[in-house]
Amino acid sequence: MPLIVAGLALPSHSMQSQMHELAKTLPPPRKQNTACDACRSRKVKCNRLPGQDKCQHCLSKNYPCTHYVQQATSEKKKSSTLSRRPRNLSTAGYVSLTPADDPLLGFPAALEDVIAQRMHILPHPLTQSSIVPSDGVVSPTTQLPVAPHALPLLVKYGFYPPITLKTPTREVLSYVFAPPENAHPQGSYAQWGELAHKLESDAFKAEFALDLVEVFFQIVHTRMPLLNPDQFRSRLRLQPGDSSVPDEVLHPALVATVIAWGTKFSEHPLLVADRQRVGGQSLLAKTLIDRSRDLAEALKVHRIPSLDHVVIGLLLEPLQNQNPDDPNRFHCFWISAATRHLLELQVNHKAVLTTISAPDARGTMIFAFWMACIADAYGSVYYRHKPVLDDDDYDIDFYTVDPISPEGDGHAPAPNPREQLEAPFYSSQFLGYYRAAHALARIARQMSRNLWRPSTDSDGVPFEVLYALTTQLSAWRDEFLTIVGVPSNFEGEWDFVSAVSSCASDATYHVMWVVLFNAVDEFGVKEVNEVTRMNQPLSMVPNYSQIDLVMRKVADEALHGALRISGLAGVLTSNGYLRLDPAVMLVSVVQSGNLLARLGRPEVSNCVAGLEQYSYSYEDAGEQAVDIRRIYNQTRSGELELQHMAAFAPRLSSYEGSESSASSSQQHPPSPQHQNATTSMLVDDLGNGVHSPGSDFGTQDYGMYSR
Repeated sequence: MPLIVAGLALPSHSMQSQMHELAKTLPPPRKQNTACDACRSRKVKCNRLPGQDKCQHCLSKNYPCTHYVQQATSEKKKSSTLSRRPRNLSTAGYVSLTPADDPLLGFPAALEDVIAQRMHILPHPLTQSSIVPSDGVVSPTTQLPVAPHALPLLVKYGFYPPITLKTPTREVLSYVFAPPENAHPQGSYAQWGELAHKLESDAFKAEFALDLVEVFFQIVHTRMPLLNPDQFRSRLRLQPGDSSVPDEVLHPALVATVIAWGTKFSEHPLLVADRQRVGGQSLLAKTLIDRSRDLAEALKVHRIPSLDHVVIGLLLEPLQNQNPDDPNRFHCFWISAATRHLLELQVNHKAVLTTISAPDARGTMIFAFWMACIADAYGSVYYRHKPVLDDDDYDIDFYTVDPISPEGDGHAPAPNPREQLEAPFYSSQFLGYYRAAHALARIARQMSRNLWRPSTDSDGVPFEVLYALTTQLSAWRDEFLTIVGVPSNFEGEWDFVSAVSSCASDATYHVMWVVLFNAVDEFGVKEVNEVTRMNQPLSMVPNYSQIDLVMRKVADEALHGALRISGLAGVLTSNGYLRLDPAVMLVSVVQSGNLLARLGRPEVSNCVAGLEQYSYSYEDAGEQAVDIRRIYNQTRSGELELQHMAAFAPRLSSYEGSESSASSSQQHPPSPQHQNATTSMLVDDLGNGVHSPGSDFGTQDYGMYSR
C-alpha cells in the first residue's frame, strides 16, 4: 500500500525494492565531459592527474590547457533555467558570456568567427579578480577579460579551423609563423632570435617562406622527388605583388611541411641568429616541425586517403624526432599512415595503376609506393615492430609510366627536375639498384617478423631462423653490393647526392648485421638457452658446433659492418655532407656507433663526429652522440658487458695494439682529425666492402625513412 507523505504518493517497501533492483540494470548516467579544449578537439582522453593544473597532453605539448568550450556549455545549461535577459553591451576589453549572444554557447554564429573576434580583443588593465565575485561563481552575464595570447594556437588556427583545405597559402603562413605559444605579449618573437620580430610583417613572411621552399627543392627534393617543383611554385602565390587566388590552392599541411624542411637546412640570417644558443639548435625550426605535424593531424591527413595525404605523410616521417627513448617520438607513425592510404587507394594493384591516365600523377603514386614499401621494411627492423606490408601485398612493377624518349634535337629545352629524376629509372643500373633495395627490404621483413616477436624475446632466436637470415644476407651481398655499394677508388664525378646515395645503400646492408648481432646478444639462441636453463653443458646442444660457427659469423660481420659505416661516416663528415643530409645515414651511424662503443672500439669517434654534424639539423642526433660517448667510456672502464655474444665479440683493451693510442683513449675516443686522416684507408681496407668503380646509380634512396 503506497504511503502518502505531504500529498505525494510514495511506493511501498516491496515496490521500492523492485525499483532498486531495476535501477541496478539501468545504464549509468552520462559522465560530464570535462576535457580541455585541445583534448576535446583531438577526441582523445583528457588525463589530468590530481593536484595538477594541466592534463598530461597539454603538459607534454606545453599548451595552456584551457576549458573555454566546457565553460561555455556549463553556462548554457545554467542559463536554461533563467529568463532571457536583455543584451548587455561589453566593456572594451571584455567578452560577454551572455548565452543569447555568445556563439560558444551553442547559438548560430560560427565558432571561428567568435574566436577571431576574441583574438583582437585587448586585455583590460583591470585584473580578473576585480570583476569576479568573491564566491568565485561566474554568472551568465559576467564579463571576463580574454587576452589574444590566452587561446592556444591550435584553437585559434587548427582544431576549430579557420584553416581548411581551401585556405590561401598567405593565411596559412599566419599560423605557421605565429609567435611562440608561451611567448610574452610584449616580446612575442624574442625566443626565436634577435631577427625573428621581422615575422610580424606579412611581406617578410612571404619572402621568408619562398626562401625556405627553395632550400627544400635544392636539398630535400633531390632525395624525395614527390612534388612537381614548377607546379608547387606556381600555386604558392607568394611572389610580391601577386594577390591572385589560384584555382586550386596547396594543401596547408603540405605547405607547412615543406617550410619546416627548409628551416632545417637554410642559412637565412633569421635562422642563423636563432641558432646562436647552446647546442646551436633552432627553436623556430623545432616549432615549425611541431606545427606541421599538428596541422596535418587537424586536417586528418593520417585518416583520409588521398594523394596529397600520402605525400605529406612521406615528407613528415623523417622530420620527426626518432630517438627510441624519447616519449614524444613519432617514428614510423606517418610512414604507416601513408602506406595504409596507398593500400586503400589500391596503388598496390597493377591493374589500378594502369588506369591512371595522367603520367605525373601515376609517377608520383609509384614513387610514393616504393618509398613507403622499402621504408616500411627498414623501419620495422630498426624500431622493432611488424611491417605494414608483406611480400604478397603488391604486384606492381617498379615503374609503369611511359618512358621518356632519350632521343631529341639539340635545341630541345632542358628537362625539368622531375624528368631528370625519372630518367635514371630506365637505365639498367638503376633497375639493378631497385632490385637490390627491394631484395634487402624483403630480408628486413623476415628479420622483423622473426626477431621482434614475444616468443623470441622469452625463448631466444631459433637457430633455423638465425641460419636462414645469415644465408640471405650473404647471398644479397654477393649479388648486389658491387652494384649499389661505394666504389673503392671514388673515380668519376662524385657530388653530394651521388656520394650520400651510395654510402647510404652500402651502410643499409651492413647495418642489418649490426641489428642481427644486437638481437642475438639480447635474446640468445633458443637451443642454447634451453640447455643453459637446465644447467647442462653446451655439449648437450644439438649441432652446437654449427651454432657456434654461425654466431661467430654474425659477430665478425657485425664488427666489419660497423667499421665500414664508421669509415663512410668519416668520409661524409670530412666533406661536410652530413650537415645537409636529410637523415639518409643517420640510423646506420647511430646503430654502428652504439656497437663500436659497446665493443670499446676507438673507431667510434667517426660516428660521434658524424652525429655531432647531424645535430645541426637534428637535435636528437646530438643527444645520441652524447649517449654513445657515455657507453664507450663505461665500456672502457669495465662497467658494461655483452650478454650472449660476449664470447664471440671480445672487447678491445687497446686500439690495434697501440699502447699510446690505448692510453690516450681510455676516457675519450680519438679526435675526429686523427680519424679523418685515415678515413680513406679505412674505406679501402674493409675487406668485403671494396668494390669496382661505378658511376652514380641514381638519386633515389630510401634509407632516410629509417629515421
